[in-house]
Amino acid sequence: MDSSLSPYFEVIGKMLLSDCTDEDISNHLTFECGLQRGASVANIRRFCKDNGLRRPRVTDNELHAAVFKSIKQTGPTYGRKMMTGYLAAAGVHASEGRVGDVLRNIHMPYHRARCQGARNLNPVPYNAGYVGHKVHIDQNEKMVMFGVTHVLAIDGFSSKIVGKSTMPVKNNLTIYSDIYRGAVMEYGMWDQVRVDHGKEFYLTLYMQEKLASHRHNTERPPYMQTPSTKNHTIERIWPEVNNRVNYPLKVALVQLVDQEVLDMEDMMSKFCVSSLTCQLARLGIDRVVQAWNAHRIPGKGIPSYLAREGCPKRISTDLLPEASVAADWYEQEVGSLTRVSHFGTNPFQSAQDQETAEREFALQWPDVTVMLDNAVNNQPEDFKSGLQGLIDLTRRHCQR
Repeated sequence: MDSSLSPYFEVIGKMLLSDCTDEDISNHLTFECGLQRGASVANIRRFCKDNGLRRPRVTDNELHAAVFKSIKQTGPTYGRKMMTGYLAAAGVHASEGRVGDVLRNIHMPYHRARCQGARNLNPVPYNAGYVGHKVHIDQNEKMVMFGVTHVLAIDGFSSKIVGKSTMPVKNNLTIYSDIYRGAVMEYGMWDQVRVDHGKEFYLTLYMQEKLASHRHNTERPPYMQTPSTKNHTIERIWPEVNNRVNYPLKVALVQLVDQEVLDMEDMMSKFCVSSLTCQLARLGIDRVVQAWNAHRIPGKGIPSYLAREGCPKRISTDLLPEASVAADWYEQEVGSLTRVSHFGTNPFQSAQDQETAEREFALQWPDVTVMLDNAVNNQPEDFKSGLQGLIDLTRRHCQR
């Protein structure tokens, strides 16, 4: 037994059970445990072999079943890296090589479609020294014409997605509450927030500047606004979201519009389209975020593991008011904000009428995840019929 690694037997064993790589273990022992010698990757592998330490291994049949089930939820676009992350988030740990072998054989049309895909982002110089150095926030409006907008926040060092929200129309209060406030409460204060020049980030930037003295490095500007095309760190996630969430749903909606079945000039129809599509898109975003945060980035590591300690500086939740209070401060010191944003018109006369209609729709569609599962697998009929049913049901309730 290697004398320098012996005291860390339990640590190494726990990290193996957590599916950490040998490189992760080496870095942990060197930089966090202070082990100066004997923590090389080669020594760790030798130590594990000599002492019977190994990662838990799922059987081939178990892995095949897990991948088969996951494909029904994710569709054809998850390759070996994202699928490995998606499985790991669900507690199924297997190497990328094994997952890749299953993907190649389990559904050949999907495999061929992935092989024909193209990389569309060039590498660019980038530096973030630690978790909490920079957080990038950006919006995706590929579905804006159907009342769906995504906003994500990603830590620059770890590439972990630390905040997510899907809303009918981008809104300052929603972005502050769901993205900025939620991320800071969970992970701590970032030295710098990076966004584009959109007005929807004004409240977030106002609060970041107000709390600037509570950051780890107060020498940096508390925020930076750049053109969206230069917010490269978060721009890299949008192709994943578009292929795995937006486009499968958008194809179905565009078909309904082209067939003149769906009238997007009708305010009630717009409300129903946004309500149901946002619900499905949130499910899809949750799946993408789980897979992304658990997948391995070559030369970097697993985002969730890299961000496990959070930011160096934590702040009291008392310093992060609710969105309505923060908006009051902003309006007193800066100017007006749009507090509520709508897509279409809510046709219900009362909240009770809306709840009654929602219960009736739930009886017809007790599990809307089926709509998303089928849509991402190029079978949008359930989504289409569900949407048309929701519009008809809403119209009946509102004409009573």
